[in-house]
Amino acid sequence: MSEVPEQTDYATVHADIVALLEVARRAVARSVNGLITASYWQIGRRIVECEQDGQAHAARGQQLLQRLSADLGGRFGRGFSVDNLEQMRLFYLAYPPGRISETLSWQTLEPGLPMKSETLSRSITVEQLAQALPLSWSHYVHLVRRTRSIEERRFYEAEALRGGWSVRQLDRQIGSQFYTRALLSNNKRGMLEEGSQPLPGDLVTPEEAIKDPYILEFLNLKDEYSESDLEDALIHRLEDFLLELGNDFTFVGRQRRLRLDESWFRVDLLFFHRRLRCLVIIDLKLGELTHADVGQMHMYCNYARAHWTLPDENPPVGLILCARAKSALARYALDGLPNKIMAAQYQTVLPDVRLLEAELERTRRELETRRITRSGDVEG
Repeated sequence: MSEVPEQTDYATVHADIVALLEVARRAVARSVNGLITASYWQIGRRIVECEQDGQAHAARGQQLLQRLSADLGGRFGRGFSVDNLEQMRLFYLAYPPGRISETLSWQTLEPGLPMKSETLSRSITVEQLAQALPLSWSHYVHLVRRTRSIEERRFYEAEALRGGWSVRQLDRQIGSQFYTRALLSNNKRGMLEEGSQPLPGDLVTPEEAIKDPYILEFLNLKDEYSESDLEDALIHRLEDFLLELGNDFTFVGRQRRLRLDESWFRVDLLFFHRRLRCLVIIDLKLGELTHADVGQMHMYCNYARAHWTLPDENPPVGLILCARAKSALARYALDGLPNKIMAAQYQTVLPDVRLLEAELERTRRELETRRITRSGDVEG
C-alpha cells in the first residue's frame, strides 16, 4: 500500500504545479496576443492600400469601413466595428513596413530576399510579424490612441518592453505624464528605474490575461463573469426579481461589454421595458454610492442611446443599485432624458425604488446568512 505524501512534500508539489500552470497561461495569452496584433496590422495594411488605390476621400474611406464591419462581423462575430477597423488602420500607419523591417533586419526571411519594406510586408509570416510587434494589442491601442508624438510613443513602447509593463502599468504611466516628467527630470536614470517598478494594482493575473477583452473578441468568445460570488448571486437574483414583476421587463443581457476609446466597461444587467419602449441599464455596486458612479451611469446611457437604441425607441434609463453593508440604496438616472414630462412618466411606470431596495437588502442578508452557515459547517 502506497504511503500518503507528507504535508511538506505535497505543498512543494502543489506550489510547483500552480507556478507551471500560471506560466503556461501567460504564455498562451502572449501567443494569442501576438497573433492578434500581427493579424490586425495586416488588416490595417489592406485597408490603407485599398484607400490609396482609389485615392479615397474621407467619405469613401468611411464607406469602406462600414461595409467591412458589416461583412466581417456577420462572419466572424464581434471585434470588427467601424471603430475597431479604424484602430487597425491607425496601427498600420503608426507602424509602417519600414519600421517593421528595422525590427526584423537581423533576421533572414528567405535566402537572397532583399530587405525592402514593401517586399517584407508581403513575404513575412504572421508568426514573424508577431515577433516584430512583441507587445499585446491592448498595449498598442494605448500607444496609438493616447500618445501625442512619435517620440512619446517610442518612449513608452521602449519602457514597456524594458520593464515588462502590464497594460495597467502603461495606462497609469501615460496618465501620469511619465514621458514629460522624465524629459524634465535632472535624474533621468533614477526616474526611469523608479517608473519601471510596478504597483500592486498594475499586476495582471493569468486568468485576467486570458480574459483580455481583445482576446475574447478576436476568438468570438463570451465573457460573462462577475468579480465576486456575492455580486454574481445578487445579479442573478435581481434578474429573476425584475422578470417576476410582470410582463414589462424583457431580459436582454448580463455583463454586457462596451468600449469607450481604449477603456472597457461592463453593465451588469440590460433589460428592455415594453411599456416605456426603452432599454434599462442596471449597475450593481457593493459599496457606497459615489458621484463617479452616477457619472459612469450617465456615460452608459449616452453610449446605449448612440449604439444600442433603435430609431423608434425612447432614450435608455439607468438604475444604480448599492448593496451596502447597513442598508440598500436604489437610484434612477433620469437626468439625461429630453424633458421633465418624460422623466415623470418613467418614474410612474418603473418599479418603486423602495421595492428594489427592500429586495436587494433581503437578498443580500439571505446570501450572507448562507455563507456564514456554510463556513460554520466546514469548520465544524
